[in-house]
Amino acid sequence: MSSFRSTVESMSKIMDEMGITELDLERQFLFGVYRKHIHLSKQNNVAAATMPNFPTAAPIKANIEAETDKTISGFALKSPMVGVAYLAPEPGAKPFTSVGAQIKAGDTVALIEAMKTFNPIKSDRNGIVKEILVTDSQAVEFDQPLIIIE
Repeated sequence: MSSFRSTVESMSKIMDEMGITELDLERQFLFGVYRKHIHLSKQNNVAAATMPNFPTAAPIKANIEAETDKTISGFALKSPMVGVAYLAPEPGAKPFTSVGAQIKAGDTVALIEAMKTFNPIKSDRNGIVKEILVTDSQAVEFDQPLIIIE
């Protein structure tokens, strides 16, 4: 998985440098028995990535609309991966945090599910949650701001 992540990060940087907004990459191994297809689409400095692993799977396109007229002050805690964000440890449970809550470095503020693995997203600083930028069960992209901490 780390190889895929580094590939997506490298391609995203190249896209920024060259001013490219969309990129398709496809690799086939063993005469088409295994196929990897990656589609990157950048809109407002956000990358969307997909990777179906089966020859019959159709590519999924993710679109992210960023609010460009909003100014954000404070520190933006960003997603370290592509996945689905969860704001509580399980459905119906109390959320990890809320707007106005005091948090400490190391506190879990969300979970990102990627490849059926739940990855805790921890704050790397002390502060107050000013804004939560994602909703529960929302698909998120690599480096997408999740929470604003003051």
